[in-house]
Amino acid sequence: MDTTGTDPLVGRVLDGRYRIESRIARGGMATVYVARDIRLDRTVAVKVMHAGLAADDQFVRRFIGEAKAAAALSNPNVVAVYDQGSDGEHVYLVMEYVRGRTLRDLLSEQGRLGPRAALEIMQPVLAALGAAHRAGLVHRDVKPENVLITEDGRAKVADFGLARAETASGMTKTGMIIGTVGYLAPEQVLSGTADVRSDVYAAGTMLFELVTGRLPHQGDTPLAVAYKHVNETVPPPSTLVPGLPHRLDSLVTRATAKDPAHRPQDANAFLAEVAEVHAGLPRDFDQRMHHAAEPGHTAVMRSGPPMAAAEGSRTRMLDARTLPPQAAPPPRSGADRAVGALTGRYVLIAIGAVAAVILGWAVWYQTSGQYDHVPEQIIGMRVADARDKLEGGGLDVQVAAPVFSDRVRKGEVAASDPGPGARITQGATVTLTPSKGRVPREVPDVSGKSAAEAKQILQDKGLTPGGVSTAASQSVAKGLVMRTDPPAGEKQSPDEPVRLVVSSGMSMPSLLGRNGQEAENRLRSMGLDVKVERRREKGKPPGTVLSQDPRAGTGVSRGTRVTLVVNERNCLIGGFFCDDGDRGDGEQIPVPTVIGQPFDQARKALKASGFKVKIGSKVGNRVVGQNPIGGSAPRDSEVTIWG
Repeated sequence: MDTTGTDPLVGRVLDGRYRIESRIARGGMATVYVARDIRLDRTVAVKVMHAGLAADDQFVRRFIGEAKAAAALSNPNVVAVYDQGSDGEHVYLVMEYVRGRTLRDLLSEQGRLGPRAALEIMQPVLAALGAAHRAGLVHRDVKPENVLITEDGRAKVADFGLARAETASGMTKTGMIIGTVGYLAPEQVLSGTADVRSDVYAAGTMLFELVTGRLPHQGDTPLAVAYKHVNETVPPPSTLVPGLPHRLDSLVTRATAKDPAHRPQDANAFLAEVAEVHAGLPRDFDQRMHHAAEPGHTAVMRSGPPMAAAEGSRTRMLDARTLPPQAAPPPRSGADRAVGALTGRYVLIAIGAVAAVILGWAVWYQTSGQYDHVPEQIIGMRVADARDKLEGGGLDVQVAAPVFSDRVRKGEVAASDPGPGARITQGATVTLTPSKGRVPREVPDVSGKSAAEAKQILQDKGLTPGGVSTAASQSVAKGLVMRTDPPAGEKQSPDEPVRLVVSSGMSMPSLLGRNGQEAENRLRSMGLDVKVERRREKGKPPGTVLSQDPRAGTGVSRGTRVTLVVNERNCLIGGFFCDDGDRGDGEQIPVPTVIGQPFDQARKALKASGFKVKIGSKVGNRVVGQNPIGGSAPRDSEVTIWG
């Protein structure tokens, strides 16, 4: 960390909020500082763009857009982005300050990592990339320098979005290529384009470097390295470090396939493969490889790359010619020589006996029928098939409670204990954990969308669109989604379909015998064009609907002409004295409109206004229609609400 204070930004407060305290690093794009957020009183990292890039308007616009996209990522393995802004000529990004070191520092210190250790680091890295890929963001600069290791050993990926922003700059890309050429996918070299599979290629290259201590393609110039990315395949890591598992070789060669179509299709798919290989490695695998690389097992060490000095000091072989001269031993008597010879003979016999016992035990261990292995391919098998395979091999099987898993499909084995490849005794118990489908996701609200739009939204959220059914609706236009099953806000596994209920349009309600004014109000609330005709028909209640056109159940749409025939009252003096025993002097009071209110609230409002309440159909939690709507009605008359 540069604390000399020679940097002109050190000590300055950006935008009246971020006090620059010291410089951490300087790169081709920006300089990173430790700063204090004065407003929130916390330590942050501030990345300030170099002046040349900050003067490029196109780059700044792209940088701001990518910073916003990066800030939207919510993943514990992503270095969080807090803020973005500018202060004069300084365009900056405020990020989480991670105390620790980079993966490059760790790799430089240790030379290379064991397979399990490497895969343990790759999993959070791929989880972070997977979150970006789900959000439509491509990192484009995956390398050990951009992986931070916290003080408690957690891995976090930095610089999301910055690599994409770089490509928008009109400046030369030479500096960028030199810095990242070792991890560039062939398509980036050939066309400069990149997608999520380009990140997978870089992650596979980084995994190769972690377990071998070197990059797969090397050359005297960046152009020579780029040429190799395009024209040569990445070799299996075990060709450099004998003893590495073949399944790890497969991980690397698949991820670094020259054709993007032959790679895992995003970081999430690669993560599933990495997790499966990691689960199949014994916990002491790295220790075994380390012991095999110590003196007496020098072939492995010669095949691998140089280790760090501290590691090499433990494995360095001593040449007898470098030992200091020692004084000659004093001459021994004949008796001493005889005793020495006898002693040496017994020692040789004892050593031979011990060696024979060890050899016999090793042969018995490897060839006797007392041991077996959990099959490598057990993960992803149907539970019934896995049970048959294990029981057929003389093992006992138990099935644990199912768990959600994004790695395997519903009904398949998500995990086993002991894990795949583990060595166990005959008759031992293997516990299988089934998958009950992929991890549930929240169902979005797609009401009011077309069926095609709703299906696309569900797919973008990682869910599976199901069948479509129709239902009549008085409020949702024909062809638009009314609701989903399960409802919006609930969670559903992507392995289970989300069904759509689409409006078949409005249907003409039955209004015969209803109060004419109420019927007219209801139809107008549906957006229909209402014409009221009146005629006198004895024996029918005055003011009620005698007929309607169209008839009940007919499909209608907004603007449809509807004719109501209402039985005319025969009243005198403004309706105060009417025939048929119907007196018009009942108290008329305003009908409150409760559409959009929760049912309980609507019921209370209507009762408080002096009406009785009848609830019709109730699909949702809120009122979508009422009868009568607006106007006035007799006190203690009935108002129908539905949802």
